[in-house]
Amino acid sequence: MRLRSIQFRNLVIITLLGFLGLVLLCFIGPVFSVQSEQPIAVFEEVWETVNENFYDPNFNGVDWTAEREKYAPQAAQAKSTEEIAGVINQMLSELQTSHTHFYTQAEPAYYQLLGIFAPGSSLEEKLAEFLPEGRIDYTGIGIFTRDIHGKTFIKGILEGSPAAASDLQVGDQLLSVDGVPYEPIQSFVNKTDQEVTLVVQRTSTPDYQAAIAVTPQQLDPTTMFLEAQKASVEVIERENKKIGYMHIWSYAGDQYQQLLEEELTFGQLKDADGLVLDLREGWGGASPGYLNIFTAKGPNLTFVGRDGDKGTWNYQWRKPVVMLVNEGSRSGKEILAFGFQQYDIGPVVGSKTAGAVVGGRAFLMQDGSLLYLAVVDALTDGERLEGKGIIPDIVAPFSLEYAQGADPQKERAIEVVQELGRGAT
Repeated sequence: MRLRSIQFRNLVIITLLGFLGLVLLCFIGPVFSVQSEQPIAVFEEVWETVNENFYDPNFNGVDWTAEREKYAPQAAQAKSTEEIAGVINQMLSELQTSHTHFYTQAEPAYYQLLGIFAPGSSLEEKLAEFLPEGRIDYTGIGIFTRDIHGKTFIKGILEGSPAAASDLQVGDQLLSVDGVPYEPIQSFVNKTDQEVTLVVQRTSTPDYQAAIAVTPQQLDPTTMFLEAQKASVEVIERENKKIGYMHIWSYAGDQYQQLLEEELTFGQLKDADGLVLDLREGWGGASPGYLNIFTAKGPNLTFVGRDGDKGTWNYQWRKPVVMLVNEGSRSGKEILAFGFQQYDIGPVVGSKTAGAVVGGRAFLMQDGSLLYLAVVDALTDGERLEGKGIIPDIVAPFSLEYAQGADPQKERAIEVVQELGRGAT
């Protein structure tokens, strides 16, 4: 597929939709527990925050006042953070809008959000009021999970993480940690650098279970996605061709694009014959300008030293490139997938994206819980992608349950790069 040198138009969007949003900070009270008299107060605070800030004054056709009356009795009966979170998220789901969810400290996403929003903001100075020593890291093993029919499966493993160093595989059903049912945060509390035993089911046969040793580590959300991106880089040899691969888990910051461009220009991927750009799972936040390395025109630059040694750098990628997406590709990543298709940059492979393209803002509630709320709508070249998603050019199904580490989407993307390379010769 021929690359077009068409500049991707800038989009006037207040946020780039993954976690590059505006942040409203409201700090009141402790973070780690909800007292018995607090749940209804948190419920009311969430309702009021939505009422004053949701992007659509008509609330997507929902009677927001009626929703308050509907769910308030349940909120009043809530006795724990988990119970109130369930009530609040059920109420928020009535809005049928992405970037609209209530997070608690029992979820990795809570810390990951803080890791994206806090650095360099006023939030950073106040974290000590809510987290020990103001640190936003948490103990974990570096996995993303998905609940299917009441079962929890590993849907993604961060490269370079404790999980990646173990025998865990994508598709494993998580059963227990040290004999206790799996919980994403609680299972690893106070177990940093201490080996734990995860029991997983790897096939649909109930009798087949495996006990796997993993050593949890402190995960720093401000750096862990970039570290995983670095660790993901590989060059795959196929048919005497070198196919580069990189997995970008988060695009919420220029550092992720900078790493991609450095690898393509100077690093391991420089001499690859093609590229698979994996945008599955994780967080969005990408700027449309990130596509310029594939679309913009520019000269090669050759440096010649005193001894005659030469080095030539190509600051644009002019070789085949394939984008890999799935239902976990959201927000700014979807804008990039849209650009790949609209501007004929390269084929998009995988499964339909999330359809989560609005602008979000984070609000910290009085108990330290976090409300992420859609505060602006977004159009991409005049088209609204919210609720639609991007359908890949080449659909590659992926059945997560008991996948045993197989990745048919990645394999299909590699095949497509090979096909493009053969067509270019």
